[in-house]
Amino acid sequence: MSSKLKVLFLCTGNACRSQMAEGWANTLLGGAMEAFSAGIEAYGLDPIAVEVMAESGVDISDSSSKVLDDLLHHGFDAVVTVCDRAHQNCPIFPGDAKMIHQNFDDPPHLADRASTDVEARGHYRRVRDEIRDFVSTLPVLLAK
Repeated sequence: MSSKLKVLFLCTGNACRSQMAEGWANTLLGGAMEAFSAGIEAYGLDPIAVEVMAESGVDISDSSSKVLDDLLHHGFDAVVTVCDRAHQNCPIFPGDAKMIHQNFDDPPHLADRASTDVEARGHYRRVRDEIRDFVSTLPVLLAK
Protein backbone atom coordinates (compact mmCIF):
# COMPACT_ATOMS: atom_id res chain seq x y z
CA MET A 1 0.00 0.00 0.00
CA SER A 2 1.35 3.43 -0.98
CA SER A 3 1.95 6.10 1.66
CA LYS A 4 1.51 8.83 -0.92
CA LEU A 5 -1.46 11.13 -0.52
CA LYS A 6 -3.99 10.87 -3.34
CA VAL A 7 -5.10 14.31 -4.46
CA LEU A 8 -7.73 15.15 -7.05
CA PHE A 9 -7.71 18.50 -8.87
CA LEU A 10 -11.18 19.29 -10.12
CA CYS A 11 -12.32 21.97 -12.54
CA THR A 12 -15.06 22.58 -15.07
CA GLY A 13 -13.79 20.75 -18.16
CA ASN A 14 -10.49 19.11 -17.17
CA ALA A 15 -8.87 20.80 -20.15
CA CYS A 16 -6.46 23.31 -18.67
CA ARG A 17 -6.31 24.37 -14.99
CA SER A 18 -6.80 20.98 -13.36
CA GLN A 19 -4.45 19.40 -15.92
CA MET A 20 -1.78 21.98 -15.09
CA ALA A 21 -2.27 21.37 -11.36
CA GLU A 22 -1.97 17.60 -11.79
CA GLY A 23 1.21 18.07 -13.83
CA TRP A 24 2.76 20.42 -11.29
CA ALA A 25 1.82 18.22 -8.33
CA ASN A 26 3.27 15.08 -9.87
CA THR A 27 6.42 16.98 -10.86
CA LEU A 28 7.00 19.01 -7.70
CA LEU A 29 5.49 16.71 -5.08
CA GLY A 30 5.51 13.30 -6.73
CA GLY A 31 7.52 11.76 -3.92
CA ALA A 32 4.77 12.52 -1.41
CA MET A 33 1.66 12.78 -3.55
CA GLU A 34 -0.13 11.03 -6.38
CA ALA A 35 -2.14 13.62 -8.28
CA PHE A 36 -5.14 13.15 -10.55
CA SER A 37 -7.42 15.56 -12.38
CA ALA A 38 -11.00 15.52 -13.59
CA GLY A 39 -13.78 17.86 -14.61
CA ILE A 40 -17.47 18.28 -14.09
CA GLU A 41 -17.46 17.68 -17.86
CA ALA A 42 -14.65 16.55 -20.20
CA TYR A 43 -13.71 19.20 -22.79
CA GLY A 44 -10.52 17.58 -24.09
CA LEU A 45 -6.93 18.53 -23.30
CA ASP A 46 -6.13 22.15 -24.22
CA PRO A 47 -3.13 22.17 -26.61
CA ILE A 48 -1.94 25.58 -25.42
CA ALA A 49 -1.91 24.31 -21.83
CA VAL A 50 0.28 21.43 -23.03
CA GLU A 51 2.57 23.91 -24.80
CA VAL A 52 3.05 26.31 -21.88
CA MET A 53 3.58 23.49 -19.40
CA ALA A 54 6.27 22.05 -21.70
CA GLU A 55 7.98 25.45 -21.63
CA SER A 56 8.39 24.90 -17.88
CA GLY A 57 9.64 21.35 -18.30
CA VAL A 58 6.38 19.60 -17.38
CA ASP A 59 4.98 17.19 -19.97
CA ILE A 60 1.20 16.76 -19.77
CA SER A 61 0.81 15.70 -23.39
CA ASP A 62 -0.18 12.13 -22.46
CA SER A 63 -2.98 13.33 -20.19
CA SER A 64 -6.59 12.87 -21.12
CA SER A 65 -9.68 14.80 -20.16
CA LYS A 66 -11.71 12.86 -17.59
CA VAL A 67 -14.95 13.34 -15.69
CA LEU A 68 -15.23 12.93 -11.96
CA ASP A 69 -17.05 9.60 -12.16
CA ASP A 70 -14.02 8.10 -13.92
CA LEU A 71 -11.91 8.51 -10.77
CA LEU A 72 -14.18 8.15 -7.74
CA HIS A 73 -12.83 4.65 -7.02
CA HIS A 74 -9.40 6.05 -6.02
CA GLY A 75 -10.35 7.07 -2.47
CA PHE A 76 -8.87 10.55 -2.41
CA ASP A 77 -7.24 12.10 0.64
CA ALA A 78 -7.90 15.59 -0.71
CA VAL A 79 -9.96 17.24 -3.43
CA VAL A 80 -8.83 20.63 -4.71
CA THR A 81 -11.30 22.63 -6.78
CA VAL A 82 -9.46 25.06 -9.04
CA CYS A 83 -12.45 27.01 -10.34
CA ASP A 84 -15.59 28.41 -8.76
CA ARG A 85 -17.96 26.36 -10.94
CA ALA A 86 -16.38 23.09 -9.84
CA HIS A 87 -16.43 24.26 -6.23
CA GLN A 88 -20.15 25.03 -6.46
CA ASN A 89 -20.90 21.70 -8.15
CA CYS A 90 -18.47 19.48 -6.28
CA PRO A 91 -20.18 16.47 -4.74
CA ILE A 92 -19.68 15.39 -1.19
CA PHE A 93 -16.92 12.81 -1.18
CA PRO A 94 -17.11 9.67 0.93
CA GLY A 95 -14.54 9.22 3.63
CA ASP A 96 -12.31 11.89 5.02
CA ALA A 97 -11.22 13.72 1.87
CA LYS A 98 -10.07 17.20 2.77
CA MET A 99 -11.70 19.83 0.56
CA ILE A 100 -9.63 22.81 -0.61
CA HIS A 101 -10.76 25.54 -2.99
CA GLN A 102 -8.51 27.90 -4.95
CA ASN A 103 -10.03 29.69 -7.91
CA PHE A 104 -7.80 30.41 -10.91
CA ASP A 105 -8.68 32.47 -13.97
CA ASP A 106 -9.70 30.47 -17.04
CA PRO A 107 -6.91 30.87 -19.65
CA PRO A 108 -9.00 29.81 -22.68
CA HIS A 109 -11.68 32.32 -21.75
CA LEU A 110 -9.11 35.11 -21.33
CA ALA A 111 -7.31 34.09 -24.52
CA ASP A 112 -10.55 34.42 -26.50
CA ARG A 113 -10.58 38.11 -25.58
CA ALA A 114 -6.89 38.69 -26.31
CA SER A 115 -5.97 40.83 -29.29
CA THR A 116 -2.74 38.93 -30.08
CA ASP A 117 -1.37 35.42 -29.79
CA VAL A 118 1.35 36.74 -27.46
CA GLU A 119 -1.27 38.23 -25.16
CA ALA A 120 -3.32 35.01 -25.25
CA ARG A 121 -0.35 32.83 -24.30
CA GLY A 122 0.55 35.33 -21.61
CA HIS A 123 -2.71 34.47 -19.82
CA TYR A 124 -1.86 30.78 -19.95
CA ARG A 125 1.65 31.41 -18.62
CA ARG A 126 0.43 33.60 -15.77
CA VAL A 127 -2.13 31.03 -14.63
CA ARG A 128 0.41 28.21 -15.07
CA ASP A 129 2.78 30.02 -12.73
CA GLU A 130 0.03 30.83 -10.22
CA ILE A 131 -0.94 27.16 -10.15
CA ARG A 132 2.70 26.12 -9.67
CA ASP A 133 3.01 28.49 -6.71
CA PHE A 134 -0.23 27.20 -5.18
CA VAL A 135 0.68 23.55 -5.67
CA SER A 136 4.00 24.13 -3.92
CA THR A 137 2.01 25.17 -0.80
CA LEU A 138 -0.15 22.01 -0.76
CA PRO A 139 1.92 20.07 1.79
CA VAL A 140 1.34 22.87 4.31
CA LEU A 141 -2.36 23.20 3.43
CA LEU A 142 -2.91 19.45 3.71
CA ALA A 143 -1.15 19.29 7.07
CA LYS A 144 -3.61 21.76 8.65
